[in-house]
Amino acid sequence: MSAPKVLFGFHAVGVRLRTAPASIIELYVDASRRDARMRQFLQKAQEANVKTIEADGLRLSRLAGSAGHQGVVARVEAIAMSTSLDDLLDTVKGPPLLLVLDGVTDPHNLGACLRVADGAGVHAVIAPKDHAVGVNATVAKVASGAAETVPYFMVTNLARTLGELKERSIWCLGLSDEATQTLYQSDLKGPTALVLGAEGTGLRQLTRKTCDALVSIPMLGAVESLNVSVASGICLYEAVRQRS
Repeated sequence: MSAPKVLFGFHAVGVRLRTAPASIIELYVDASRRDARMRQFLQKAQEANVKTIEADGLRLSRLAGSAGHQGVVARVEAIAMSTSLDDLLDTVKGPPLLLVLDGVTDPHNLGACLRVADGAGVHAVIAPKDHAVGVNATVAKVASGAAETVPYFMVTNLARTLGELKERSIWCLGLSDEATQTLYQSDLKGPTALVLGAEGTGLRQLTRKTCDALVSIPMLGAVESLNVSVASGICLYEAVRQRS
């Protein structure tokens, strides 16, 4: 059995309350906070038959490992997701839509990427085990519940995984500001993996070479690039638009 993990913040804990309340081991709330938002949250916990434990801010910060807990911290059992990317892809109906993140190490960026991936109906997010952040409590809070719903696979060899996706006829489209073709000139209606790199460094050389093609997001102002989560949102929702 997987070790319990910690969720904090209204969104992250609220999604668990709504989707899997029985998996909540302990739910701690700030004893001094009784504003409208906390009252609504406590009502949801009561409706889900989850008991709350009052705690002070210091204890909540220690439990969460962060001061940004908003007065809500939960110890929860891990929810089982597909442990194999192959198994998950075998169950996908229609053309898969995947998000591949090459070297994203900031937990806030990963959390935001997972949130937009959930909104766009992405089937899975893929990242390398090295030089990438895993799903921790900060990621879960920023993801606002999406860390609970979007499968996140960390793979040993990203280039090899891209090769395996291509064998499944999944078009691997990398994002690069040096590409001459734009995102909006691409056909994203078929099986697609959108491959984005970290801010600043972008895609690693081997990842770039492994992609089927490279595209860019038109930049009309003074800045040269976008935050990776913003770029993910633009790319994924262009795919959603084309598939609608």
